[in-house]
Amino acid sequence: MSDATQQAATPQVNAGKKGAAPGPRDAAVAASEAFASVQGKPFPTDVFTAPQLTWAVIGCGVIANQMAQSMALAGRRIHGVANRTRSKAEAFAQRYGVERVYASVDELYRDPDVDAVYITTPHNTHIRYLRGALAAGKHVLCEKSITLNSEELAEARELAHQHHVVLMDATTILHMPLYQELLRRMRAGEFGRMNLAQLNFGSYKEYGDLTNRFYNINLAGGAMLDIGVYALSLMRLFMDGAPTEVVSLGNLASTGVDEAGGIVCRNASGQLGVISLTLHSKQPKRAVLSFDRCYIEAMDYPRADHATIVWTADGRREEVRAGEEGYALCYELADLESAVAGDADKAALLDYASDVMDVMTEVRRSWGVVYPEER
Repeated sequence: MSDATQQAATPQVNAGKKGAAPGPRDAAVAASEAFASVQGKPFPTDVFTAPQLTWAVIGCGVIANQMAQSMALAGRRIHGVANRTRSKAEAFAQRYGVERVYASVDELYRDPDVDAVYITTPHNTHIRYLRGALAAGKHVLCEKSITLNSEELAEARELAHQHHVVLMDATTILHMPLYQELLRRMRAGEFGRMNLAQLNFGSYKEYGDLTNRFYNINLAGGAMLDIGVYALSLMRLFMDGAPTEVVSLGNLASTGVDEAGGIVCRNASGQLGVISLTLHSKQPKRAVLSFDRCYIEAMDYPRADHATIVWTADGRREEVRAGEEGYALCYELADLESAVAGDADKAALLDYASDVMDVMTEVRRSWGVVYPEER
């Protein structure tokens, strides 16, 4: 790994009062700490098991940097980068040893050496890049929220089908080994029926600046697409079917985006999901999945690598670990490569994403949150 990559992965911990109990972690600090925790460790041999693809990235912000760092952990590099501002793309390429800097996304699409594209730009630009990349025959991993609404996602899925390529949602919940292990045990009947999923996600974004992306309707801001997608994805992953009933209340910022909301979902078999979201107050990223025989609790659940099972019969606590938080984006990249190689289970992850998008679209519209692209 280059010195620049190591520097980018070094944790920057917020200063706090001496002896204070740890609170909810800032996402950027958490990611930096996670990268630092795996530095110097041998990269696991069971992450990338399918034939490797040649990757390019659109955008060079936070997630693109994490992608480059993640690939470096595995001894790999991004082949090419395209960005609206070329100077930023050139700086990104220099920092991470990227071979190609494209003058435009169209040049990227035409590059025969590129197999797969990771789209890391703001939500409201995704469909434009999805159209171009999928039509060019590129496999696509797209950052959350994969599209603005259900109609855009249906269009992208149809394009992927027409051009015989894989489209995958990069929401980390869908790819973390911890959840795959818990799902395996659930499906084996260890936990009994899942009855209730309770998920919190609170993030404090400075309210005095309503021009930042979180509150900016022109950048598809709001709690739903930014943080709600994590809660809904985890809920859906452990339900045995998509929600058929959804009720909710939402508070809107003066800019027209949702700043907080409460959502209750129920599917045909009576499984419930209860979700609370806010961009205006910090609260733990806490998930509790309640089953007949136990409940499972995961903290900082978007990239969790450990959870606690509390068994109903005797109160026994079992700690479960699978994967590493620091490899979160590696799991995403690996899942797409596996799907391209023919892994039907990985390819089917997009079905969960579609169910989540249906809920988000329904709830946003009931709250009156409409983005310019939807008018």
